Amino acid sequence: MSVSHVRSSVLRNFLRSEAAGGVLLMLAAALAMLVANSPLAQGYFDSLHAYVGPLSLLHWINDGLMALFFLLVGLEIKREFVGGQLARWSDRALPMIAAAGGMAVPALIYLMIAGSTPGLARGWAIPAATDIAFAIGVMALLGKRVPTSLKLFLVTVAIVDDMGAVAIIALAYTDGLNSLALLASLAIMGGMFTLNRVGVTRLAPYLALAALLWLSVLLSGVHATVAGVLSAMFIPLRSAGHAPEGAEPPLHRLEHALQPWVAYAVVPIFGFANAGVSFAGIGVEHLLAPLPLGVAAGLFLGKQIGVLGALWLSIKLRLGPKPANATWMQIYGVCLLCGIGFTMSLFIGGLAFADPLLVDEVKIGVLGGSLLSAIFGFLILRFAGPSEAPRAGR
Repeated sequence: MSVSHVRSSVLRNFLRSEAAGGVLLMLAAALAMLVANSPLAQGYFDSLHAYVGPLSLLHWINDGLMALFFLLVGLEIKREFVGGQLARWSDRALPMIAAAGGMAVPALIYLMIAGSTPGLARGWAIPAATDIAFAIGVMALLGKRVPTSLKLFLVTVAIVDDMGAVAIIALAYTDGLNSLALLASLAIMGGMFTLNRVGVTRLAPYLALAALLWLSVLLSGVHATVAGVLSAMFIPLRSAGHAPEGAEPPLHRLEHALQPWVAYAVVPIFGFANAGVSFAGIGVEHLLAPLPLGVAAGLFLGKQIGVLGALWLSIKLRLGPKPANATWMQIYGVCLLCGIGFTMSLFIGGLAFADPLLVDEVKIGVLGGSLLSAIFGFLILRFAGPSEAPRAGR
């Protein structure tokens, strides 16, 4: 089986899983809002804040289950950078520059709107990330109207976005640090590095150390989900030398095992637990308050301006080729979909603010900005002209 066939197969499976998971995430978010505005609302909120052992149920979801989401993100990043669509600098340039623009401009727009209000500048990173499952779920509704090159572009931009978001979480939303727990984390990562270097390809030792790493990072003061990405960096991408020809590498095995659980369980559960917001007593003045307006504008306006502007400039400077067989209108539609920031935006919002009222305002802004981005992106791609035919000689 050729390497290109393996890559395309991995991409097809990934897109299929993310698309189905994205649709399920939409349903989970809608259900959360219905429950939060029904007679079941009190039970819904009380259950999330009930303690199960040392953590509340909401913390177990956001710090525990989401570590699996970040582990999968880390595996996808390593796969793409080592042997996938981001293995060469020529392949990385456009999506990395586009993603950088798509993180910087939303943050600037947020700060322009909300930054001058005391205490709100801390939320600058909320509109910076793209929700890959939600965006691909919307794209899946369009079938073959979206060229494969643009699907790949969206995936790679979202993966680079995730890298930036993980770095932001580790650096910007870490307060007090426990030195002893940090040293333990470094020692555990050293053990995982050693396993990788000596050629251990069984997943069990890596997963056992990953669980210990999660606990030590949780105790260190760095957000526990960062342990998922760090663990992924040490999972081998090559099979053992004695493995039969065609054997699936450990990283691919773990990625394929995790993908359905993350897409169909972890992310929808997170969406259901975090999207619920009561609209009782909320008027237009609340929707136009600095925090929700800054988040919504950052996602809807900032993302499309940042991604499209950076992409256009990169192509003009010949830093990379325009996505194949795609019109500029289709490219614009995909840039709009980059403004769907649901999962990571809600996640960062919960880290940025402890006040439940501010967290609710974040939810309103994320839902509003993501919904606008999804609707307008879908409509642009639905009614955009046909893809450009490949030119002769290409």
